[in-house]
Amino acid sequence: MDFAPLEGILVVSLEQALAAPFCSSRLADAGARVIKFERKEGDFARNYDTAVLGQSAYFVWLNRGKESIIIDIKNKNDIALAYKIISKADVFIQNLAPGATIRAGLGSENLRKKFPKLITCDISGYGEEGPYKDMKAYDFLIQCETGLASITGGPDEPSRVGVSICDIAAGMYSVQAICQALLQKKKTGLGTSLKISLFDSLADWMSVPLLLSQYSGKTPKRVGLSHPGIAPYGAYLTGDKKMIVISIQNEREWKRLCTKVFNDPYLATKDQFSNNEKRSHNREELNKIINNYFQKYDKKVIAKKLKDNEIAFGFLNSIEDFNNHPQLRLTDFESPNGTVQLVKSPIITDDNQKKPKSIPSLDEHGPSLRKEFSL
Repeated sequence: MDFAPLEGILVVSLEQALAAPFCSSRLADAGARVIKFERKEGDFARNYDTAVLGQSAYFVWLNRGKESIIIDIKNKNDIALAYKIISKADVFIQNLAPGATIRAGLGSENLRKKFPKLITCDISGYGEEGPYKDMKAYDFLIQCETGLASITGGPDEPSRVGVSICDIAAGMYSVQAICQALLQKKKTGLGTSLKISLFDSLADWMSVPLLLSQYSGKTPKRVGLSHPGIAPYGAYLTGDKKMIVISIQNEREWKRLCTKVFNDPYLATKDQFSNNEKRSHNREELNKIINNYFQKYDKKVIAKKLKDNEIAFGFLNSIEDFNNHPQLRLTDFESPNGTVQLVKSPIITDDNQKKPKSIPSLDEHGPSLRKEFSL
């Protein structure tokens, strides 16, 4: 039996860029029918780059399984058509600039009055209340505003996380909230209004450094490929100039690393390394000892020693290495320019998944949708 838990659910998304498209693509993965409203020139994420067979990497990643229709929110006839489609929908998602949907008559409050069974999900940068509510917000700005950039990077310079983590977080929370609202609707027969912001989403993910700062007065420092409070936990150079990362989580593992891998039982009990707090305090000396040992052997030798003795480790891979990773699961999607390989859903079930749907061209489904929802 094909597995599609959201089959029969109609989602309409007036979306652009990343957060809302992430959300709606995951709902489509789960079997929902997703109709994507696009402006005349298309979702601007279509034009971020031409890396994937002439198409944007961002767009092909986040828009599989959707139906595309051009809707001009300044055109009365298109707004009337939008209302007709939304009237049949279970969920309406939007992440336009602050106030844009309200000016077009598609604000969630207005839609909820007209369609009480509708679930609306508004994704914004800073939320709809507070002094930042009208500010535009993009992933990099939120990484900076929440302090994430200040604890990311090496000791000398802050850094942006290399993927759009704020958009992804907001998209994930939106999926969670919509699924909860669908369960609630099943009980009450009514929809609800959901508000998700990039800032709130990343603020939640920043809870540990925030709590450390609030209650201990100590702000985590940038430590690059190390951990601010655990040692040894970092990247070390092997004899063939490769990097191996290790993570020691408890005293049993530390003792095993010293006695079984380093063959140095004394190191395990040496006073300045006898517990995690002391190891963290004496991290520089400890790292020299580990690097000196690792540089005696090639990567494969070190990896075998670590694996044989159940020490958590990994390799500092390039994107090219990741592309060839034996654990990476990919699947084929059809796009306007040919077959594209995307990462498989991280959700694995014991049911058969439906064959992946294709990535739409701009307004690909416009004629059929206009006919289906004709006024």
